[in-house]
Amino acid sequence: MKYHPIKRNLFIQNRRNFTAKMLPNSLAVFNSNDIYPISADSTLPFEQHRDIFYLSGVDQEESILVLFPDCPKDKHREILFLKETNDHIAVWEGEKLTKEAAFETSGIKTVYWLQDMEKIMFELMTQCDMVYINTNEHYRANVETETREDRFTTWLKNKYPAHSVAKSNPILQRLRSVKNPIEIDLIQQACDITEKGFRRVLNFVKPDVWEYEIEAEFIHEFTRNRSRKFAYTPIIASGNSANVLHYIENNKQCKSGNLILLDVAAEYANYSSDMTRTIPVSGKFTKRQKEVYNAVNRVKNEATKMLLPGTDWAKYHKEVGKLMTSELLGLKLLDKADVQNEDPDWPAYKKYFMHGTSHHMGLDTHDYGILTEPMKANMVFTVEPGIYIPEEGFGIRLEDDVVIQKTGEPFNLMRNIPIEADEIEELMNSK
Repeated sequence: MKYHPIKRNLFIQNRRNFTAKMLPNSLAVFNSNDIYPISADSTLPFEQHRDIFYLSGVDQEESILVLFPDCPKDKHREILFLKETNDHIAVWEGEKLTKEAAFETSGIKTVYWLQDMEKIMFELMTQCDMVYINTNEHYRANVETETREDRFTTWLKNKYPAHSVAKSNPILQRLRSVKNPIEIDLIQQACDITEKGFRRVLNFVKPDVWEYEIEAEFIHEFTRNRSRKFAYTPIIASGNSANVLHYIENNKQCKSGNLILLDVAAEYANYSSDMTRTIPVSGKFTKRQKEVYNAVNRVKNEATKMLLPGTDWAKYHKEVGKLMTSELLGLKLLDKADVQNEDPDWPAYKKYFMHGTSHHMGLDTHDYGILTEPMKANMVFTVEPGIYIPEEGFGIRLEDDVVIQKTGEPFNLMRNIPIEADEIEELMNSK
């Protein structure tokens, strides 16, 4: 892996937190993701399932984690099943985890090769009453592919139909949404790498540059700082393309006088960052662009202050809507009649700001978190208001990642990434 080894204490604590929530005499199973085929012998780069990584630190395909805290055999209370490595695999694919390396990574002492899984599982299933299966219940999930986890669950339920079944996901949603200090440090590293990429781009952008050239500058800086990839598909949207919320073509030329919306961030050690900045192609905002920019920035700053323990996610977004409405009135994009006659289910401000302001962030860019439960300290959220004006040919979004504190305002993990309009202009013109 490109990233530095993570202290195994993180994964040991994560397992303790999870098993403390399990019902008596129950067992939980977690699988790695598949390596997905493209065509012929081509595959997509491997991406580890975030749940098994969260609980073990194992970043390798064909791995299974079993947790059975009440198992009569002490050594079977935590088990890793791994693909057996050999000299041939080492030559063709690279080194895989040995049993010793798996222990160093995870803190799990009992490691078996995958070919022993069915035999060991039979013994374990005779000793437990309930099995926790790992289903994807994230509120944005839209999965059309049968995953390795799905196939394992089907096998398990067919093989052992008399066992009760419970869901791991509600436990994981609550645990993963509150970050350990080690996790916050890893997210900070991802944000710091993103900062390096953004500062590089500020020195690179000029009229007539292509969006894909900017994308290349980001990934160059990310890779040389131990990031494996973008945290998500990057958006490099100049001019009116910024008004397409998920514009990812990145194939247009950036013209003088236009703005570029950059929704681009690095991952580090599977942890995401999530940044948006909007910059002027020619290094200077027009008066109107700066007015809108500063309005968005004010909403972001005030919205950030609302992210406190106990805050209700839905009520928070309503309050942000009021802030945005006030700014849109000041920009003459709305008038009082628009607000007085608005549909409560689609307020007037939604014409120019149609998406949410914040989401959980961590191992996934849109991370685990139950939105109907109050916010807690050490949750990490994005704050990303925007104003999109197709008729004026530009859109502006600004986004930081912040950690909710026990008391006081959130801690901004992107505090060092330039955001004030004047600073952006100064940096772009200091070449």
